[in-house]
Amino acid sequence: MSDLSAEDAKLVTLARAARARTRAAEGAAVRDSDGRTYSACTVALDTVELTALQLAVAMALSSGVKGLEAAAVVTDQPDVGSVEVNVVRHFAGANIPVVLALGTGEVRDVVST
Repeated sequence: MSDLSAEDAKLVTLARAARARTRAAEGAAVRDSDGRTYSACTVALDTVELTALQLAVAMALSSGVKGLEAAAVVTDQPDVGSVEVNVVRHFAGANIPVVLALGTGEVRDVVST
């Protein structure tokens, strides 16, 4: 896997921290077009379920951002293809990089919306 920029590596670190804090299945972080970051973890309640990436995007949206530059998801799911990136595509458009990493921080893939 190619080396990440310092800013994308920071997203992985933030996503790992969000996941570790809550012992959630996933952690995610996004960077907006102004360089601010938002991190979140999976929410799994009886009545509501949100992926970490959905929540991170929602947090950015609720702060009034106009666009996203990049995202990262940390998960130990064996199939990284199952990570839902459509929420980033719907808000930010095409060609937004989404880094998929393991809980250790090892990058498994970088996909584009």
